Amino acid sequence: MLQTDELKRYSRQTILPEIGLSGQERLKCGKVLMVGAGGLGCPALQYLAAAGVGIIGIVDDDWVDISNLHRQILYTVADAGRPKAIVAKEKLVLLNPHTSVTAFAERLTAENAENICREYDLIIDGSDNFATRYLVNDTCVALNKPLVFGSIFKFEGQVSVFNYQDGPGYRDVFPEPPSSDEVPNCAEIGVLGVLPGIIGTYMANEAIKIICGIGETLSGKLMTINALDNSTCIFKIGKQQKQRQPKNATTVVEVPEIRMDELNNWLSECPDNILLIDVRETYEFEDYNIGGINIPLYELKDHIEKLPEGKKLIFCCQTGQRSKMAIQLLKSLFTGEMYSLKNGLI
Repeated sequence: MLQTDELKRYSRQTILPEIGLSGQERLKCGKVLMVGAGGLGCPALQYLAAAGVGIIGIVDDDWVDISNLHRQILYTVADAGRPKAIVAKEKLVLLNPHTSVTAFAERLTAENAENICREYDLIIDGSDNFATRYLVNDTCVALNKPLVFGSIFKFEGQVSVFNYQDGPGYRDVFPEPPSSDEVPNCAEIGVLGVLPGIIGTYMANEAIKIICGIGETLSGKLMTINALDNSTCIFKIGKQQKQRQPKNATTVVEVPEIRMDELNNWLSECPDNILLIDVRETYEFEDYNIGGINIPLYELKDHIEKLPEGKKLIFCCQTGQRSKMAIQLLKSLFTGEMYSLKNGLI
């Protein structure tokens, strides 16, 4: 039952017929776990607490640093050197005293993931590394918990909902985790400060819709947003493999890869049979490339008719991850040979 103060606090929200008092009560009964209290976690947590989610858990073993503040707007200079999970809890309780917040100032691991996630109805993944993303996904599959996913890369962001109402999971889009030397981080490549705010807010929106049972979620879809050119794309995704597998499993469907020396040999021996496609953004291609044509990853499906069936398609990007995803996106649409340049241009 909503208290008088809550009725006033959420009045602008409850007058929406799609939410109403019943939806607000669902939010109050909702239990959401946020994995990561960084760039994505900060806006998601703020809006979830403000919306009236009753129970929120925060898992993060990191500490606030000055370099975080341009994008992690939940924190201030005075918070530097303190655990993010603890600081975030303090800020959220100030924002909404009706929300109960539990801080797990520890790293999510294979040993504690199920025990922590089991107590929540919905998991939101705002982590910044692939190991945690696969762990969160596999834990949600094992516990049958819906997962709201978001990620950012320079000027680009992704949002999806996994393992919801028998929908696809993270491994259906990204079946294979990259090796550690293939993965750049924000400190190496940078990120636009407002981008995690945009993506994190979308993540909170998906969580609210799931809790209230309203609208259309991004289950079975991957939404991408480019903050540099304002382009937005939504790709349909489906189950491509059995999701219920052991946690931390890494033996999955493999993407054909080719090394740089092998590519050079192919180009010297039969250049007419090879089409090199750089799937980075246009500004990245113009800054540096090794030839071929440029079709940004999220525009590939719009150019499917231009891809020659009789040639071997070699996809390349900065680290080899977007090129792998290109093959995943096209494998049901293109029947010719496709390869990803191993480790990318780095």
